[in-house]
Amino acid sequence: QVQLVESGGGLVQAGGSLRLSCAASGFSLDYRSIGWFRQAPGKEREGVSCISGSDGITYYADSVKGRFTISRDNAKNTVYLQIKSLKPEDTAVYYCAADKRLGNYPCSAYGPSYDYWGQGTQVTVSS
Repeated sequence: QVQLVESGGGLVQAGGSLRLSCAASGFSLDYRSIGWFRQAPGKEREGVSCISGSDGITYYADSVKGRFTISRDNAKNTVYLQIKSLKPEDTAVYYCAADKRLGNYPCSAYGPSYDYWGQGTQVTVSS
């Protein structure tokens, strides 16, 4: 059974840091593009970062550039999103998603590009 499970969210003060994890089971994340998305209450889902399948090229939304870092550990079948200098506007449910295609496809911040989704992890930043 294909499954993505996010973890690492929580309540943190502004300026703090978190590391979100996206662990896969039932399939390998290796050679697949992975994206991180977030959705705040009353707002549309936003693609914040992604990493391509083979060459590791990354993308960051302007709103998170310099504060978020995406990485992957293929041995652990896990992708991470390191978040620092958290702001109240980062409060959202964070989701990871995986492209079912294998290979060096460019990653995308467009949700429909992904086939598998996790259930999300809540990040709440207090001011």
